[in-house]
Amino acid sequence: MQWRGEEPINVFVINNMYIVGIYKGKISEYDIVIKYRQKEGNKWSRLRTPKHIHWTVDLLLKLQKEPDKTQEFIDILLKKWEEVEPIKSEEERKLRTNIEYIIEHYKDELDNYKELSKHGEYSVKFLVVLAELLMIQEKTNREDAYMFKKLLEALKRGESIYKIVSIAAHTGN
Repeated sequence: MQWRGEEPINVFVINNMYIVGIYKGKISEYDIVIKYRQKEGNKWSRLRTPKHIHWTVDLLLKLQKEPDKTQEFIDILLKKWEEVEPIKSEEERKLRTNIEYIIEHYKDELDNYKELSKHGEYSVKFLVVLAELLMIQEKTNREDAYMFKKLLEALKRGESIYKIVSIAAHTGN
């Protein structure tokens, strides 16, 4: 799964629905770039970059169907945000972008929130892997980054859809 002629650091399949590739980025020394393909019928989509708006809309859909459980899930993601540290070495980048490593750190969430996978586009497994990778990416590139946290906080507060989409789409307030 080459991207810009480069081989990925890690590649893995999630639920036989997503192929995720992690590549070296250019923003900082240990930056990562996340790309994925999604199964669409019998074919795989083109290579995509996950955007904040994608997982945000998915959580909004989950909030509509399972508000209490989704709020608990958002609380867990906020807690994980506080715990995530930037990557500081090549070995650490290889380890922390490995699906087995990520799943090990989210095994309780995968068990406790699996019913949320029935709603929205993404499974909980895909969401936790994506969330962890996006948090790592933001904090590795800029330790004072806040976009992921800001979106989670807006979802938790029940902000208007316009405010949430504005944050997720990076269009301001």
